Amino acid sequence: MTRASASLVGTREEKNDFKIWIPAFARMTIMKQQYLKDLQSFYKKNKRLPSYSEMLSLFGLASKNAISKIVKKLIEAGYLDKISGKLAPANLFFQVPLLGNVKAGFPTGAEEDLNFMSLDEYLVDKPGSSFMLRVAGDSLEGIGIYIGDIVVLEKAKSANRGEIVLALIDGEWTLKIIERVDGKTILRSANPKYPDFYPHLSLEIFGIVRSVIRKY
Repeated sequence: MTRASASLVGTREEKNDFKIWIPAFARMTIMKQQYLKDLQSFYKKNKRLPSYSEMLSLFGLASKNAISKIVKKLIEAGYLDKISGKLAPANLFFQVPLLGNVKAGFPTGAEEDLNFMSLDEYLVDKPGSSFMLRVAGDSLEGIGIYIGDIVVLEKAKSANRGEIVLALIDGEWTLKIIERVDGKTILRSANPKYPDFYPHLSLEIFGIVRSVIRKY
């Protein structure tokens, strides 16, 4: 499985002959950061952005002119967009802080390096040809894909040996590892409870797993 690379969003400023990369979120005032967080919380709960009237209550303000200025700043910063005259989340709206690296071996101090990234960009390489499915079986537990996980797939009609695919085998849908044995294409599990699956009539590939999402 490959992962989309994370990218920083911000501006470069010249200071003392050094180039400093400043993430957009870090350049916002504390108050504007709170407005953005309020919008994100509202969107998570309601699956839409609030109206200007709702923003008055959400932000604790009394002037729609103030709301217009806040919205303008968030659009300029790349967090909001206007589509057909209506406000919509832009890519940066969903970004979260990436604080650095931490080793999973012996305990050590975390390396803090405040950057920001969008999970959409990290998990999905090709949004226009990608889709998600929830895993319902345990046949891939041996490679770390468990019941309830969400897999991000990229549409495809063929795959390389060893890739995890969504396949239609003899009229039945399944998520398996594609392999080739004695010149024949088969589907293999990552759980000793299941045998290899040989197609008797047909085998079609519809997608390749690119990312796995799990909540704890």
